[in-house]
Amino acid sequence: MKVVITRKIPDRIKQLLDNECTTYMWNEELEPMPRDLLLQQIADADALFTNVSDRIDKEVFQAASKLKVVSTMAVGFDNIDIEEATRRGILVGHTPDVLSEAVADLTFALILATARKIFEGMNYIKDGCWRGWGPMLLTGQNVYNATLGIIGMGRIGKKVARRATGFDMKILYHNRNRRKELEQELGAQYRPLDDLLRSSDIIVMLAPATPETYRMIGKREFSIMKPNAIFINTSRGSNVDESALITALKERQIWGAGLDVFEKEPISPEHPLLSLENVVVLPHIGSATLETRINMAMITAQNILHGLRGEPLLHCVNPRVVT
Repeated sequence: MKVVITRKIPDRIKQLLDNECTTYMWNEELEPMPRDLLLQQIADADALFTNVSDRIDKEVFQAASKLKVVSTMAVGFDNIDIEEATRRGILVGHTPDVLSEAVADLTFALILATARKIFEGMNYIKDGCWRGWGPMLLTGQNVYNATLGIIGMGRIGKKVARRATGFDMKILYHNRNRRKELEQELGAQYRPLDDLLRSSDIIVMLAPATPETYRMIGKREFSIMKPNAIFINTSRGSNVDESALITALKERQIWGAGLDVFEKEPISPEHPLLSLENVVVLPHIGSATLETRINMAMITAQNILHGLRGEPLLHCVNPRVVT
């Protein structure tokens, strides 16, 4: 059986697949597998090891007559046409849970870096601007005792809320469904979206990418946030209207933003967001700890092996598929 791997993965993970399968791996870590090569290699493949940067759509499935399982090295799967995969009887796996702690850590890192002007302060020194202590030099926002609004109280949202308790933050959340057990455990309060936006000092976007959440935060939503609000996005770039965010930051409708994801990735060095002093940007590294990425790759490989053996995937997006 043949497995196509669309990005270079650690040798020990590839060896797991090599032990049972023939593998073709695109041997680049930073450059995506060319589309024409993917379509060529997938033609006789039984499984696909993919990631967030690959568009796995109807064209790919049409080219892959033997395909039995697709597994993505991510928790999100908005880049995969799940309906088409299901229609064709192809199992789709992903890697939830394993990255929640790492993404929650990165989310809080962005909160602190944005609120306390960490990168602005570092650049202030590097640029030779530091001449001495000033009473109002690089003053930021308090994180301790602030009101945190979480949009999307899933696995990662829960981890972020737990960290917030250590900062004595008031925790508000908006979610498709109320999480009453978390309200009791963490003291979180459910709020309608507009109420959360108006009341929060720090707003964290953690909702999954779905048609319902596409540009969920836009011009109107930014307009009702506090002038001192900090907006953090570690979910998906498509959840936010980027042009509206740029306007809100330029016109100081909100105080600042910390972003790990963007509408188009990789973001261009000429992107207008990068010219703003009140924004912190990172290159989609929410889950980027060595341990987490190894675990994600391991689960992705195990999903594939389970699927090829006719066994249940460890984490399956479309379990209703009958193999």
